[in-house]
Amino acid sequence: MPLNSLIRTNRAVRVALLIAGMAGLTTAFMFWRTIQREHEIDVEDLTRRSRAIALNLAPAASQALTLEPKDLPPVLSDQPEVRSRLLGFLLFDEQGHLLCAHRRVDEFSDDIAPVAARVGNSKAEFVELVELRESPLHVLALPVYDSLSGRRGVLAAVHDASYLEERSTGRLLHALFWVFVVTLGLLVGTMLVTWVVYEGPLIRLASWMKGVRMGDASELPPPRLPVGTLTEETEHLAASYRAAKSSARARSEESVHRDKVWSRERLEAHATTCLSGAPLIVVSNREPYVHSMKDGTPRVSIPASGLVTAVDPILQACGGMWVAHGSGDADRSFSDSRGRLTVPPRDPRYTLKRIWLSRDEEQGYYYGFSNEGLWPLCHHTHERPIFRSEDWNAYVRVNHRFAEAILDELDSSPALVWVHDYHLALLPQILKAARPDLKTAVFWHIPWPTAEAFRICPWGPDIVRGLLGSDLIGFHLQQHCNNFLDTVDRSLEARLDWDQSAVDFERTRTLVRPFPISVQSWDERRVASGEALEAHKDEIKTRLKLHDVQVGVGVERIDYTKGLPERFHAIARLFEKHPEHRGRFTFVQLGAPSRTHIPRYRDLVTDLEALADRINWKFEENGWKPIQFLVAQHNSAAVHTFLSMASLCVVSSLHDGMNLVAKEYVAAKADSDGVLILSEFAGAARELPDAMVINPYDGEGFAEALHAALSMPDEERRARMTRMRQVVDENNVYRWAASFLSEAAQGIRTPSPAANHAVAVS
Repeated sequence: MPLNSLIRTNRAVRVALLIAGMAGLTTAFMFWRTIQREHEIDVEDLTRRSRAIALNLAPAASQALTLEPKDLPPVLSDQPEVRSRLLGFLLFDEQGHLLCAHRRVDEFSDDIAPVAARVGNSKAEFVELVELRESPLHVLALPVYDSLSGRRGVLAAVHDASYLEERSTGRLLHALFWVFVVTLGLLVGTMLVTWVVYEGPLIRLASWMKGVRMGDASELPPPRLPVGTLTEETEHLAASYRAAKSSARARSEESVHRDKVWSRERLEAHATTCLSGAPLIVVSNREPYVHSMKDGTPRVSIPASGLVTAVDPILQACGGMWVAHGSGDADRSFSDSRGRLTVPPRDPRYTLKRIWLSRDEEQGYYYGFSNEGLWPLCHHTHERPIFRSEDWNAYVRVNHRFAEAILDELDSSPALVWVHDYHLALLPQILKAARPDLKTAVFWHIPWPTAEAFRICPWGPDIVRGLLGSDLIGFHLQQHCNNFLDTVDRSLEARLDWDQSAVDFERTRTLVRPFPISVQSWDERRVASGEALEAHKDEIKTRLKLHDVQVGVGVERIDYTKGLPERFHAIARLFEKHPEHRGRFTFVQLGAPSRTHIPRYRDLVTDLEALADRINWKFEENGWKPIQFLVAQHNSAAVHTFLSMASLCVVSSLHDGMNLVAKEYVAAKADSDGVLILSEFAGAARELPDAMVINPYDGEGFAEALHAALSMPDEERRARMTRMRQVVDENNVYRWAASFLSEAAQGIRTPSPAANHAVAVS
């Protein structure tokens, strides 16, 4: 593990570094003060010796002031031989002019003259260390004068002070050695003490708690915890765990003998077995819970998204972490410093980690490359994709941002990272390049186009290469799997195993499998039922004037792939061809605004509102309207109420991966009374043949399907819906997740050696 990662994750190291650093600084300061004081003592000692020598020579110097200049040189030269560190003497007159000098110091006279000049007429001596390039000099300047002649002068004794610097340097090196020894000793000792007393027991406790969460912990908690209260609470938790484990075992044994319907508890037990204790990390652009401000009050909402509808129940069952873009204007207020919070708000079951993107990043990565490029490319709706290099660069940067956030949350143990949808196609390869031991899987929620269509994307090979960093890629339909394999065959030098539906690329094997996504039962979503549901229905019927009419419903994000104009035109054609339905049938369209930063989407809302107004103006009578177009974000409770009250539901997608609204409608019909009109271009049409399957481009056929649904006998209507409900109940979201996790988590404890050869996308 790199040192920065070790420091960031290990409290013992951080505490030891803090204590050792403080101790090291304190020791260094004390040594520095000691060295300074010893240097001052050495200078004072040299000054005393210089003073004694100068005072002994002062009478001779005073006598020399009475002599003529020609007689001066011998005066100092005749003195006894100087000591080894005493370089000699100099004699200056009261104006600072050199009179005579000892032979060993005359070359320094110009440097020493300023020191002598400072003495002047003062009777006090003057001491200074003169720094020369060769070596420092210690100079003591002593005033001298002749009482008879009245002449004054300055006698300077000069010593070689280089030994003082050498002595200080030696002391400094000695001090540095001991500072290093003390700091290192404290660092190691503190780490050991902190680990034994604090960090080690807490890590053992965290490991035990992780085992409790994963279902494979010992029943007794770790001993010798550092805090008594923590020990008591852990023992209570262990007792609760033993009781829960016993209850879960009983439920598991009971579920073996139950029907084929998968439940949250069954998925939880299955996921625990599949993951073998490894954490599950779900990654998507869209977050499952959004905090936003409304009228000055923070509100939490669930986005209108098939991905959220399908994946949120899985993490509620299995636990783990969901990493997503924090898009709400109040998201930061509800997250910690690392963007994390526990969700759902009223019953926390997993962690949501939010990634913060700048406006430019969101514009280029999400609105630009993802939704103006990949989205129309993958949907055969005759909308021209737009590809810009700046959008691609933002897409690459944001994929790396997601990878960094995920890696920051993982320890060194294996984990399964489950990436969702087209916004993060590069992420699997980036993760595998950094952590070859990770198991990575992708579920692609939208269709995969033909190889010929995919060639339009300038960075198509990079997208495919990024996805092939996964151990598993899941699509809704086998047709999409075949399209992907064909795209790989035409864009990369890879080996395709068509029998096993797998790709060997860069010595990595990627499985490609169909996993038709599904939904959770409405009973688990805390929506109204019984009398409360009937009251909600009555309130809506009164508000929208829907009493005494059959109600049709559509629930979509407002997107050009959903076939909303074709739907409205078909409804108008119904009233033209079959006027008996006028005043007796109203269609309610719930439309959630989406991607309104893109002009094409804003224009679509305006066009649909104008189209609905024209149809209503043409056919409305006596307060009845043929179309109620409700443009707003509707929560799951409102959607359920509309679906359960509708006689028919229309899903007219021009091209869709699955479209979960079709299954949501079937799941909402507890009385098995309703008709589903379903586009043949939606993936759900493969699983729900009892729906009335239509071609949304065929306006006449679409109108006739509406008429047939409104006229269908009760017995046929109930028989069709009963069969569809059985399909949806048995193939619910928990079965889908179990199938995917079974395939994705294979060998999770044994990382593939071939993963070491993954290549990062530049």
